[in-house]
Amino acid sequence: GQHGMFVRQEIVTANKLGLNRAVTSHEVRQAEWDWQMQRQRVLNDVRSRAYEVLAAQRTMEIADELVRIGQAAVEVAERLNKAREVSQVDVLQARVQANSAKLQLAAARKTHAAAWRRLAIVVGMPGMSSAPLADNLNENLPNLSWNDTAATLLNESPQLAYAQTGVERARCAVARACAGRSPNIQTGTAIRYNDDSNDTTLSLQVGVPLMIFDRNQGNVMKANAELLAAQREVERIKLALQDRLAAIYREYDIAREQVEQYQRDILPYAEQSLEMTRTGYEQGEFSYLELLTTQQTFSRTNLAYIERLRELWLATVQIDGMLLTGGLEAPGQ
Repeated sequence: GQHGMFVRQEIVTANKLGLNRAVTSHEVRQAEWDWQMQRQRVLNDVRSRAYEVLAAQRTMEIADELVRIGQAAVEVAERLNKAREVSQVDVLQARVQANSAKLQLAAARKTHAAAWRRLAIVVGMPGMSSAPLADNLNENLPNLSWNDTAATLLNESPQLAYAQTGVERARCAVARACAGRSPNIQTGTAIRYNDDSNDTTLSLQVGVPLMIFDRNQGNVMKANAELLAAQREVERIKLALQDRLAAIYREYDIAREQVEQYQRDILPYAEQSLEMTRTGYEQGEFSYLELLTTQQTFSRTNLAYIERLRELWLATVQIDGMLLTGGLEAPGQ
């Protein structure tokens, strides 16, 4: 004969809900840092592959110049041979060298095509047609110092920021686990009507669970262990970043020194030597062997210089890009 209704409400104590929100907010922040890392990886890959294209483009230009030099040498050798100033052997050697230069040019073109395809893929346009890029390999050469780059890396690395945010998340998780020791308060109120006695009753209930044996010890221990692991992870990432930076900075430092030496002490002399030898060969002052040696030196010198420029810019991209690579890999790998 009784009928009525009741309402119950659980009062959450010890700021558990606020701590839950704090944990989740740090997880959101970590996701944002993860996005920043992936974005930087893509940017670094685009820049690196652009420099790969520029180096291949410069190599192709050098190979094309060597083809012209080789063809000119063949013409000179044939003219001198007709004048009986050189033997037929010189003509044959000139033709061999000219044909070798053509093979080198064909290989340079294929390398350039492959570098362009990789650039087009990383920018998300695999079918993008090849086009010349503005050659700035020699312009504004980077001048980096170890102390500045190391300090910038440790202050601005999104990878390190991700790990540090993980520490804050773990601290909030520890506080949440400790708050779990405080029981929530259960409240309720009910109203009933008795048909037999025509009485209406109102009741109020307040309950608090007695957490005598369960003090949330397991979750507290787990949260503390995760906090310690997160702190150690920050230390590990700091050391790992500095270790990787040391290796890449070494590549940059060597490449920068060699580029400067090529520009100052090697390339001008190689070009001058080639011009003098070529003029002297046309006038009969040098043998074709001397001309061939000078041409090979000119070729090796320029190709080595381009390779040093490529290494310099690739290392610079990694240093400026916080050592992040792998833009086409899944985030988190």
